[in-house]
Amino acid sequence: MKRMMKLVLASASPRRKELLAQIGITPLIEPSTIVEKVTSTVPEEVVLELSSQKAQDVAQHQEAGTIVIGADTVVALDGQILLKPVSHEDAYRMLSMLQGRNHQVYTGVTMVSCGQPENKVKSFVEKTEVTVYPMSEEEIKTYAFSEEPMDKAGAYGIQGNYAAFIQGITGDYNNVVGLPVGRVYQEMKGMLEQEGNDD
Repeated sequence: MKRMMKLVLASASPRRKELLAQIGITPLIEPSTIVEKVTSTVPEEVVLELSSQKAQDVAQHQEAGTIVIGADTVVALDGQILLKPVSHEDAYRMLSMLQGRNHQVYTGVTMVSCGQPENKVKSFVEKTEVTVYPMSEEEIKTYAFSEEPMDKAGAYGIQGNYAAFIQGITGDYNNVVGLPVGRVYQEMKGMLEQEGNDD
């Protein structure tokens, strides 16, 4: 990035923070406190709505020259969204559905460049296809009743023990972890270049 700017991540996710650090970006962490409202059941629309709400909420309190990144990730199977499990039994239910199947991971990202007289907003959705090996009853149970699935959409973390059951992915691996950082960087660079041309 040619121009230094303040970067704020509107998320408390340690995985998103780590992914940004991997590409040399150290954001300030300021999670959104907004009550999330979803008006759609379509995975792409849901993640766009939620990422936009988070980013816009946090952007309200920022000074000009700040870029706010909001993100939301969901797992979808046959168009049905699988959220974070509410219990180990719920994790078991989801993992039983995913095993031996192909599913999709969607991350919506909204970036707000705070400025005068108005903010500039860029949103996009990244989709990754994930194929899971067949799992035995014992394997599903062991993983479901560990702590790893409990704070993750779809009840699994691809970067953890569940890697043993990933047959393959098509698309961005980092997207499945929680943030497609390559595309985030490229889109942010495009935003800054556009603003530079507007000056």
